[in-house]
Amino acid sequence: MNRKISLISVAVCLTISIPVSAQTDENAENDASRVEVIQITSTKRTKTLQEVPVAVSVTTSETIEKAQIQDVKDLQTIVPSLRVTQLQSSGNTNFVIRGFGNGANNPGIEPSVGVFIDGVYRSRSAAALSDLPRLDRVEVLRGPQSTLFGKNASAGVISIVTPKPSGETGGYVLAGLGNYGFKNIKGLFESAISDELTFDVSGSINKRDGWFDNLETGTDMNNVDRWSARGQMVYAPTKTSEFRFIVDASELEEICCGIANAQSGPATESIRAVGGNIVENDIYARENYLNIDPVNKIESSGASLQGDIEFEKFTLTSITSYRSNDNFFSIDTDFSGADIVNGRDKVETDTFTQELRITSNDEDSIFEWMVGGFYFDEDVSYQSSVRFGTKARAYFDERLAPLSALTGGLAPLAVTEAAFGVTSGTLFGNEQGVTEYHKMQNKAFSLFGQFDYHFTDDLTATMGLNYSNDKKSVSISQDNDDTFSALPLAGTPFEAIAGLQVFPSFLDIPNEVESGKTDDSETTYTARLSYKLNRDISIYGSMGTGFKASSWNLTRDSRPFLRDMNSISVAGIAPHNLTFGTRYSDPEKATVKELGLKAMFDVWSVNLALFEQKIEDFQANIFVGTGFVLSNATEQSTKGLEFEFTYYPLEGLRLGLAGTLLDPVYDSYAGGSGPDGPTDLTGMQPSGVSETNLSASVIYSFYLGDWDAYISGDYQYDSEVQSNDNVSAAIASREVKQLNLSAGATSDESLTISVWIRNATDQDYLLSAFPAPVQTGTFNAYPSQPRTFGLSIKKVY
Repeated sequence: MNRKISLISVAVCLTISIPVSAQTDENAENDASRVEVIQITSTKRTKTLQEVPVAVSVTTSETIEKAQIQDVKDLQTIVPSLRVTQLQSSGNTNFVIRGFGNGANNPGIEPSVGVFIDGVYRSRSAAALSDLPRLDRVEVLRGPQSTLFGKNASAGVISIVTPKPSGETGGYVLAGLGNYGFKNIKGLFESAISDELTFDVSGSINKRDGWFDNLETGTDMNNVDRWSARGQMVYAPTKTSEFRFIVDASELEEICCGIANAQSGPATESIRAVGGNIVENDIYARENYLNIDPVNKIESSGASLQGDIEFEKFTLTSITSYRSNDNFFSIDTDFSGADIVNGRDKVETDTFTQELRITSNDEDSIFEWMVGGFYFDEDVSYQSSVRFGTKARAYFDERLAPLSALTGGLAPLAVTEAAFGVTSGTLFGNEQGVTEYHKMQNKAFSLFGQFDYHFTDDLTATMGLNYSNDKKSVSISQDNDDTFSALPLAGTPFEAIAGLQVFPSFLDIPNEVESGKTDDSETTYTARLSYKLNRDISIYGSMGTGFKASSWNLTRDSRPFLRDMNSISVAGIAPHNLTFGTRYSDPEKATVKELGLKAMFDVWSVNLALFEQKIEDFQANIFVGTGFVLSNATEQSTKGLEFEFTYYPLEGLRLGLAGTLLDPVYDSYAGGSGPDGPTDLTGMQPSGVSETNLSASVIYSFYLGDWDAYISGDYQYDSEVQSNDNVSAAIASREVKQLNLSAGATSDESLTISVWIRNATDQDYLLSAFPAPVQTGTFNAYPSQPRTFGLSIKKVY
């Protein structure tokens, strides 16, 4: 309660400090203004940033280039409400806005933060990480956006916009070098075939050596090795029609990601006893022992066609897309130098989308409207295999050594084999394990509309509605030849070792009791009132809801619900040692109340948003060492204040300060199940959600002889927070203090030379942590990237 009062007090103080009467002549020209006027389109109308009564952050192409943002993940350093975390592989990246987000590592879960590139929805994070040679801007909409976006935007939207070909013949080439063997080449060529038909082609090659050492194999991990190619054509046969066709392809093949040891448990000595090793209790050594290198390969391609036809009273827009994404990775599942458990996954995703909308184009009308529909059709195929290695039997015998007193000094596994009539040497045999086959078909559609009524030139009411229907059909089957997990240990003298049955029997779905289908429908809304106090200042108040459909647990931990236990028993389909858990999580339903202020004057601007946001049945996806526990947090909420302040104290100098102050809490969450899952977290702060997030930036542009030069810096601060719900803060907490610097100059001949340093102070911080597989008491973690720097030369022609 005290923090809520503090947030409100800060908002009020910032608001009343703004001079409402700063411009006495509202009709005065603003030609002398240094503040950049930014156009945005993520609200599906072209408006200026200050006109749109929505909490949105915009990163322009100039900022992206001058700040030398090298990756989509780097955006979080200048957008404090956004957090982007790369996890166990290059394709497992999680986007979080205002503390809400999920979806990484489990292919059955789409993210709560929707990512769109040129209006096309990217349903998985692996499909959103392409290197784009040229950007126009990145728009981050905060809070539920389900009214205008037809698929899973219950926490927010990241909209990436690239420019259309200009029609002029030209382009650029860029080459970069840096530490860790960084090499980067980008290029673009654009021209016109006729007055009506323009095009461009672009591509990039991005390579860097790794900064995490595998001491077992001698390999540098966490490297970069990717390429991308893209082409587009714009056909404008008349002044009122335009068609934009985009095709792209990219490939990534990297050794990622390095896993550090945050806390070593008793299993470490067992690993060493069988010839393996671990770098103990040192997250930031950036080295460890893995008996195999984790290999990631992602192939992505797609095409989209957008058509805009302008009629007398409205504009018709159609966006059609098809995308394919293949993601393969192999991993040392026990994250040690011993060959105990290894894994291999392959995910294939094919997606078709169609959006159709009609938008009024009479800007002088007191009534503006937009109606449309969205269709989504996706097929996901996922194969996962986890196998015991050559040292598995010896390792588990070491783990069971305390039981040797009960077995007359004999090896516990040998005694277990004799007791159950299993062939000697069988248990935990090399290449035993489990292979799963998952398929999911998802068909969804939504109908949406938004209506603006201008009571006066200054007062506008907005109402938006969206009806969504989402159907999923899932099949999961499993081949399990792990002999030990099939033993009936319950009720026998060997019950004490049942915890090592890491691959218990599995019930395929669909079956006589479980259909493998979900069918969800929801109507969401947005209601907003905005008012211009004068030419420079506007305020708004809004309330809205968001929706995200059921998510399926496409992992080996997909288990029947306990409520189905009796029906499964009656049907006689329960295999031996069947355990219960969750097949899927219920839909998320988000609600947000928001008050906002936007002000722009000649030399400074400020945007404020005070909000209360909650998600009912938040889909929590927690890794517990052997797999994922998928559950619903009954209610998660946060109250917060966001601010963005920009100041131009003199010509060429831009200062920025942005921040998010949050008061997050699990209002009701019984926790997930599993051996290392969190218990009741009601009343606790969600892990990974910092209460304070700040970003300060400076860009100074000046002339250096005949060169147009600049220097730039940004600083990111995230307050300390427990990294994961099921990992104690004493083991793994996260606090970010990162400084990035860059400088460059452009000659009269359009030659640009730039230098950059990311994480200039070489700050160490934690990305995430988790319980180590088959190593009770051991916890692993992902360390941050160390200092990187480089130089690039760009020639525009």
